[in-house]
Amino acid sequence: MRTFTVPTRDLVAPKNQEIFDNLQKALGFVPNLYATIAHSTNGLERFLAYQNAKTSLSNKEKEAVNLIVSQVNNCEYCQSAHLVLGKMNGFSDEQLIEIRNGRATDTKLNALVQLAADITKNRGYANSELVETFFNQGYTNENLVDLILQVSDKTAMNYLHNLTKISIDFPVAPKLELTY
Repeated sequence: MRTFTVPTRDLVAPKNQEIFDNLQKALGFVPNLYATIAHSTNGLERFLAYQNAKTSLSNKEKEAVNLIVSQVNNCEYCQSAHLVLGKMNGFSDEQLIEIRNGRATDTKLNALVQLAADITKNRGYANSELVETFFNQGYTNENLVDLILQVSDKTAMNYLHNLTKISIDFPVAPKLELTY
């Protein structure tokens, strides 16, 4: 099997070098998965624009979606990253474990997590009861579109890591005995 390497700043296109510099300033490091996208001259800029676009979902909701999608797609890198980001967005360790298991104590967030998991597992086909529960919890058509876009964002990153197996530069997510 091919071994993928994480490119360093001097090995990427000049526009990606600038993005590396910005990530270094903002985060204190360039995450390996972002660096891997920089194998593509245009990929990193394109992906970050998509990932950072405005959405109707809160940062906390986005992190819940990112975590459950990464769990369903069995992406160890993204599970690890989103455990850190989930804590930064106010989730407790217990809440993060709940989300990884496909549920949340908060009923509105639970509807979001369950639908995101179902969309991911079923490649866009979702259980109609989960869709109705999502809307009954106050979510809108706009939220549904933004949820699907968030699932697609995270699925792309999950697939990139699952294929490349580049090293994880976050504390590694503990394995879970899943209950869903």
